[in-house]
Amino acid sequence: MLKHLAFATIGAAIVAFGSGNTALAATFEIIASNLDNPRGLTIGSNGSLYVTEAGRGGAGLCIPSPTNPTVSVCYGATGALTRIENSTVTRVVTGLPSLAAPDGSEATGAHDVAFNAVGQPYVLIGLGANPAVRSTLGVPEFGQILKINALNGGSDWTVIADVSAFEQAENPDGGEVDSNPYSFIIQNNTAYVADAGANALLTVDLDNGDVDLASVFDSRLVPNPFGGSDIPMQSVPNSVASGSDDIVYVGELTGFPFPVGGARVYRIANGVPEVFAEDFTNIIDLDFDPTGNLYVLEYATSGLLSGDLTGALIRLNPDGTRTTLLSEGLFAPTSLTVGEDGDIFIANRGIAAGQGEIIRFNANDSQSVPEPSSWIGLLAITSMGGLLKVTRR
Repeated sequence: MLKHLAFATIGAAIVAFGSGNTALAATFEIIASNLDNPRGLTIGSNGSLYVTEAGRGGAGLCIPSPTNPTVSVCYGATGALTRIENSTVTRVVTGLPSLAAPDGSEATGAHDVAFNAVGQPYVLIGLGANPAVRSTLGVPEFGQILKINALNGGSDWTVIADVSAFEQAENPDGGEVDSNPYSFIIQNNTAYVADAGANALLTVDLDNGDVDLASVFDSRLVPNPFGGSDIPMQSVPNSVASGSDDIVYVGELTGFPFPVGGARVYRIANGVPEVFAEDFTNIIDLDFDPTGNLYVLEYATSGLLSGDLTGALIRLNPDGTRTTLLSEGLFAPTSLTVGEDGDIFIANRGIAAGQGEIIRFNANDSQSVPEPSSWIGLLAITSMGGLLKVTRR
């Protein structure tokens, strides 16, 4: 059996799909647009909103796409860290490394941003491949955490830790050597990094750059959608959040066959992933509000095999009740962060150059109504910079 491979089909089709669940009628405001593959979101110590843009690649050296070996992704210093403050959108860090297809899709680059307790920003750069490809590109920042030295529109950073090197050296899940650091949080100057390619949660000491294993997410057997025996499905942990108890929680996208209802949220206790909540589909991000409600963002609520990239924002209350807060208008959402007074910020349309947007949504303004039984939508499957995973025989 071959080891785990990245997988994606890039295309579009028109189909009908439906849902009989109860959701909330909601409106949202677009507060930033024309972004290049927007990914991680966070609120800085000054109250401003920050978003990483994975960029649009460029005309530099190319490597085979980790999701489609017949296509090349090429390097360009087109990634950015962008600040949204008082209706003003400013790229405060530019020149971050980016890999993308010629049209700017399939971007891998600046995947997430976090601030430590004293307001120091850090940016996580993804990879989506065997770390050995970095020598071909000659760009070591892929798969690393960068300390941002200045938010002045320039390219001033210091490499803090090589996250992907840990996968190359240790390969904790025992599968194909594949690293794609996608999301992180900071607690007490320790970064917790979800490496979707490695199927692992790692810790990084931001003082000395040491990388250690916090937890491994094993494959599990699921029904084969094409019939026959059950097949192994990778976890693909790609989102991490901190609860009010400072316990780390991890959400999984899941690998092929991306089953509807197959994604879980794990609580990491003493290094062991414990199922905290389940029956989600293709989770792309998590966050808690101050009252302990967990917000789960689904990348494709009908499942990636459906070809429909309509997402969903779901609130899970401490008593176990859950509500779909928002779905209509979400297309390939890539991250969220919870602000004050019920404001939730979402990176939407996060899979293409020049089309990404940030929306502001207030859960307190929503009203419960039944969702329509069916509607028509434009569908596409994309790579999300190497997040999609398949196992083949």
